[in-house]
Amino acid sequence: MIYDLTQELLRSVVYPGDPAPMALPILRMDEGDDINLTALSLCAHNGTHVDAPRHFIRDGKSVTDLPLSVFVGKAEVIAFENREKILASRCERILLKGCEEIGEELATRLCKKEICLVGLEGQSVGNANVHQCLLSREIVLLEGIRLKDVPEGIYTLVAAPLKLSGFEGSPCRAILLDEVN
Repeated sequence: MIYDLTQELLRSVVYPGDPAPMALPILRMDEGDDINLTALSLCAHNGTHVDAPRHFIRDGKSVTDLPLSVFVGKAEVIAFENREKILASRCERILLKGCEEIGEELATRLCKKEICLVGLEGQSVGNANVHQCLLSREIVLLEGIRLKDVPEGIYTLVAAPLKLSGFEGSPCRAILLDEVN
């Protein structure tokens, strides 16, 4: 089974203060043009997206500086209220079901684990201290995922960002493959 964790970009939740994504029609067949052509305007943090260290760390890695292996591999979906299971997980990628934000205490504890990615359903992992704590350890953030229909368990995550040189974040299409369960 394949689970799509991605918000539809043009109808996605937008973090307060960020510009909303917009589709800008350029050519339309129903208006006599030979083709359909659309431009897209968006913030790098609209919809389902990743935060790279550069988002909060001045000389941090951008999305293209990070190895693709961070975004593809074994991931565990865990209900946010199950703190002990989160902290006991042996997966390098942890996806928190039902989690809108992570507090500073949990962020500090996650920084002590051998993980490369944390995902959650909110548009932001938390306050500036939470971002700095996780991103300073090069723990990539996968924000705005949708896990409502995904049972807890271990899956293969595919959530590669767009190849945007120097960007601190990028939209992505996040999916889980139910190969391991």
